Parts: sequence; structure tokens; C-alpha cells
Amino acid sequence: MMPPEDPPQERWPEEQPQPQPQPWPAAQQADPWTAEAAGPMVRPYVMTSGRIEPTRGHFDLITMVVAAGPEPEARPGLGPEHLAILRLSQAAISVAELTGLLDLPVATVRVLLGDLLDQSLITLQEPEPEADMHDIRLYQAVIDGLRAL
Repeated sequence: MMPPEDPPQERWPEEQPQPQPQPWPAAQQADPWTAEAAGPMVRPYVMTSGRIEPTRGHFDLITMVVAAGPEPEARPGLGPEHLAILRLSQAAISVAELTGLLDLPVATVRVLLGDLLDQSLITLQEPEPEADMHDIRLYQAVIDGLRAL
């Protein structure tokens, strides 16, 4: 029995010059998230000190928020987002509208509203409760209306 033959030795290829990195396409260079003009990005949990629930109050998306007085000057414990809420809520505004205008998550806005409510800087106008759906007279009126059609 013959020993197996060694495969032929291949030579390493000559060293080729490494390709130079290409600059980003112009479309990506103009992206506002990569440009220096975008500024620093602050995560929502930093704005709320890691809190995910408001300390006080229940804020539905349709709850109306109104500033309790004129927009105050900067105070300890109030960040720029708090001041923005106070500025926007000089007239009644819903939580959903605040969320959209501030471009923040709803949970973050609720925590910030809880802070403002704690300091009595805002008042809430809760939505009217739904009609009593257990009233048999309501169902009877709907049935009578449908029969009249």
C-alpha cells in the first residue's frame, strides 16, 4: 500500500493593494441624524429619571391639560420638556396633541404631566364618563328607533 500523495502546494497570491474606503454617498451625508447639526439625542428615560408611571394623576389620551397660570421662568426640577408643555397648554390641549407636538412617547409625556400636576402648574379636564350602558331604557329607545325605520 502506497502512502497518499501530498496535494500540490499552492503559492500565496501576491499581495494586492487594499481598496480605499469610499466616502459616504451625498444622500447619506445630508441625513440629519448623522449630521452634526442634529445635536445631542436625549433618551426619553433620561427625561423622566427612569420613571415609567406618573407620580400623580391618570392621563387618558383625550384628557385635556390646561396650565394653571402663565408660563413660569425656569425652576429647579423643571426641564425644557416641562416648560414646553406649559407653553403649549396655555390653552386647553389634549394629551394626544401634546404627545404629537413634542414628538415624545405617550408614557414620557404622562410622567412629565404628573410632575407638573405635583407642582400644581397644570389642571386636568377629565373626559365625561360614557352613558350608563346598563339602563334598559336606553336599549328600549334604540330598539324602538330601529323598528321605526
